[in-house]
Amino acid sequence: MKKVRITQVRSGIGRPQDQKDTLVALRLRKMNQSVEVDMENPCIAGMVEKVKHLLKIEEI
Repeated sequence: MKKVRITQVRSGIGRPQDQKDTLVALRLRKMNQSVEVDMENPCIAGMVEKVKHLLKIEEI
């Protein structure tokens, strides 16, 4: 399994509503908050791809 740590490094303020909803779905609600996710799931991979400009992604 490929696990990654994603950290929100840019704000969702001023972003389209679908990007804000994607951040919430990824359990990111605050700046500099990190979560560990499994990138094998295509749904999670698609969400990360959609808002990758707001995130920092590190392999674990």
